[in-house]
Amino acid sequence: MSVFNNLPTPPAAAKKPVTDTRHGITRTDDYAWLRAGNWQAMFKDTSILDPEIRSYLEAENAYMEAAMADTKELQGQLFAEMKGRIKEDDSSIPMKDGLFAYGSAFVTGGEQPRYFRIPRDGNPKDETIRELLLDGDKEAVGKDYFRLSGIDHTSDHAFGIWGYDDKGSEYYTLRIRDLATKQDLDDVLENTAGGGVWAPDGESFFYTLQDENHRPSKVFHHIVGQPQSSDRLVYEEKDPGFFMGVGGSLLDDFIFIDIHDHETSEYRILSTKDLTAEPVLVAEREEGVEYSMTEGGDVFYILTNADGAKDFKIVEAPVSAPGKANWKDLVPHEPGRLILNHMAFARHLVWLERREGLPVIMIRDRTSGEEHSIAFAEEAYSLGLQGAAEYDTDVIRFSYSSMTTPSQLFDYNMATRERILLKTQEVPSGHKPEDYVTRRVFAEAHDGETVPVTLLYRKDTKLDGSAPCLLYGYGAYGITIPAGFNTNCLSLADRGFVYAIAHIRGGKDKGFSWYEDGKMEKKVNTFKDFISAADHLVKEGFTAYDRIIAEGGSAGGMLMGAVANMAPEKFAGIIAAVPFVDVLNTMLDDTLPLTPPEWPEWGNPIESEEEYRWIAAYSPYDNVEKKPYPPIIALSGLTDPRVTYWEPTKWIARLRATAPEAGPFLLKTNMAAGHGGKSGRFQRLEEIAFEYAYAIKVAGKV
Repeated sequence: MSVFNNLPTPPAAAKKPVTDTRHGITRTDDYAWLRAGNWQAMFKDTSILDPEIRSYLEAENAYMEAAMADTKELQGQLFAEMKGRIKEDDSSIPMKDGLFAYGSAFVTGGEQPRYFRIPRDGNPKDETIRELLLDGDKEAVGKDYFRLSGIDHTSDHAFGIWGYDDKGSEYYTLRIRDLATKQDLDDVLENTAGGGVWAPDGESFFYTLQDENHRPSKVFHHIVGQPQSSDRLVYEEKDPGFFMGVGGSLLDDFIFIDIHDHETSEYRILSTKDLTAEPVLVAEREEGVEYSMTEGGDVFYILTNADGAKDFKIVEAPVSAPGKANWKDLVPHEPGRLILNHMAFARHLVWLERREGLPVIMIRDRTSGEEHSIAFAEEAYSLGLQGAAEYDTDVIRFSYSSMTTPSQLFDYNMATRERILLKTQEVPSGHKPEDYVTRRVFAEAHDGETVPVTLLYRKDTKLDGSAPCLLYGYGAYGITIPAGFNTNCLSLADRGFVYAIAHIRGGKDKGFSWYEDGKMEKKVNTFKDFISAADHLVKEGFTAYDRIIAEGGSAGGMLMGAVANMAPEKFAGIIAAVPFVDVLNTMLDDTLPLTPPEWPEWGNPIESEEEYRWIAAYSPYDNVEKKPYPPIIALSGLTDPRVTYWEPTKWIARLRATAPEAGPFLLKTNMAAGHGGKSGRFQRLEEIAFEYAYAIKVAGKV
């Protein structure tokens, strides 16, 4: 029996067929018209959206509201619970950097962070010594959407660069703030990627500009007080398949220009002794070879997969000659030990690695070569390595949590191995870890592999197949979903849900090969792994097929579309957030922001018929058929540059037209946000409360 009753007639998108022939294969797209021809300009000014498209999106929103009307009270309850678990006036532990320690905080009722500093050795709990540098709530007044990119101070602590996006389109405006007067200078830099790197003298900085197709393609050098139009172009990346970013070193000796796609990287470095020089190439890009750099005084430490080091190794090279010919292995490649990132300090080298799906922080004494680890004993947990803001230090900072253990922040002395607990995440409404169970189980995949699945549920939940389950998955770009503390999912656990994360192929949960086995021609493994996770949970009595609500976002939204096509009978409902479901059309459109950089992940269907056929075989939009689909909701943002709004819009339209007896199919478009949804911390909770209310409704618990 459907939980959606007395629904109004759903919107029916007009069919305006457009045909496309590639490699001798002709496809017809009835809903291509939903892609705004002026999308680049519309991302900056949504008022120019085609009225027909706007009218259709608004009709879909109205239908969605009608379908979810009976959950309004539940949404309010969920929001109140989630908000009640957040310490409203929370504050970070300031990080020491020279004369000051810098931190951020929220005020009660505030949506945006406030950035502050205190004297270096001041008491972090003494709010009277805080010097407020930037008030996010004040800057956000009058804006429907507002997201800060943070604030970065000069070495002499006199000025700070801060950035904001007020459209959700991820075009950031940069301003320069005098940290003494708290006033912004006249400099205004538009269409940036969101941050900058100061030169040591504090009189200029480097930043990345987004082009008209939303690609960070140029690095500029800006001199304070000069107009943006006079900024010097430092480097331009002309290959649209590569992203670019700019960063600095703790010693302020170098500016790093990082150029990369999903499998190949290249660095160019600029000595801060001559800011007008041309950047120097470190190692020429070589397809499939990745590397990243950190400075260690007279050497660079380079994390790379060169020479067949699939799970990465760390090499060192002299600063005077950092080319690949001079790379010398320091931390050798060890199959099954995936090195994720690294950082260097005056006396120690630090890296985060993953073994058997669990993270470990490793410390190496740079003089003796002695190594030791920071690890924990729980069955599943998450570590975050923050490091330090200073080079000449023995103290680094890291965080720890598990699905049941609130986040803990530690300072760790690498020389004495002393661990100091700085802060434990407060849950104001209360949290008893002993009331919950965290487990890691392993599902057998179609090809004999084992898929880790992390579970959270209340200790008193009956594991007899009667519990509803929210099964979350992502599985792309090598991203690992951590088994960390999440106060929001407690609202589901407290209602008898099993909350599950499927660590499927496409991530790096079990090493780099786990990623390789879930991309390109092997992408279907990602989808089959997720279905195997659902099968295992049913087999072991954690839930039943008619109680599983699947959820994924972005590339995980593609996963949702694919499993809906492959095994609709195994899910009670599906939540697809900003879902990348129109894969083939997007990968055929090289004007879109992420298309050329995405080809190494999905394939290039423009150039290759084989890769065209791979994608066509699973692309959710292209494989919609008349099937018994469960209820599906798609969530999107009008100004999303990553997964454009028309992808979920077209998908829902095709689902509804092709399988009219199934569903229902709902579309919720945020008309004032992009890929990440609403920007405020409580506004975001409203969206999560909506998603959870949908899951609870579909599970028949409203």
